[in-house]
Amino acid sequence: MSQPIRSRVNYVIGPDGSPLTIADLPHPSTKRWVIRRKAEVVAAVRGGLLSLEEACSRYTLTVEEFLSWQRSIDRHGLAGLRATRIQDYRVV
Repeated sequence: MSQPIRSRVNYVIGPDGSPLTIADLPHPSTKRWVIRRKAEVVAAVRGGLLSLEEACSRYTLTVEEFLSWQRSIDRHGLAGLRATRIQDYRVV
């Protein structure tokens, strides 16, 4: 049985409010994950530009790592993605 064809969107609205396409996403070999890049990947998955599996494969992320980015945005906004501030936002 073949997989259902999934309609893919051409762009989503990025974290800064501008249109975000596949070409605008961080390069797959990205090693330095700044807030903007993490937020762009989360926006791409949420908007249907990439699936969760595609994003994890493209950026060699674990599902848990991606979901932690998503949770941080939901709980604390973009500032929650700041690696140097993770202790301030961690729930003990």
